[in-house]
Amino acid sequence: MLNRVILIGRLTRDPELKYIPSGTPVASFTLAVDRPFLNKDGEREADFIPIVVWRKQAENCANYLGKGSLVAVDGRMQVRSYEQDGQRRYVTEVIADSVRFLDRRGDPRARTVDSGFEQYGTDAGSDDDIPF
Repeated sequence: MLNRVILIGRLTRDPELKYIPSGTPVASFTLAVDRPFLNKDGEREADFIPIVVWRKQAENCANYLGKGSLVAVDGRMQVRSYEQDGQRRYVTEVIADSVRFLDRRGDPRARTVDSGFEQYGTDAGSDDDIPF
C-alpha cells in the first residue's frame, strides 16, 4: 500500500511551533495549493491543506518560513479523530517527512511560475500582493 503526498504551495500564515511534554518540537501551518484548472468565472481556486512537521524540521520551518513562503512538502496523509462536546470530530492533515524551502525569505523579487519553479525579476509583487 502507498500513502504519499507531494505538494507545492504557499503558507497562509506563519508556522505555529509547540513542544509536546517530552520536549519534541512540532510545527503546524496551512498550505495554499492552486488547483490545476480555472473555475467557471475564469479564476484559479486553491485548496488549503493543514501540514504538521516534527522535530528539527519543525524548528527550521518556524525559524525560516513565514506567511507567503513557497515550499514543497513531501509526506503522508493522516486522518485522526477526537471527541468534542459529545461528537466525534475528524481531522485530515499531511504529516511532512520533508519541507523544502523554494524561495528566499524576504526576497521581494521571488515569485512563482506555473511550473512551480522560482523566477526572479524586478516586475514581481511584494508579499502584500498575496491574497491570503
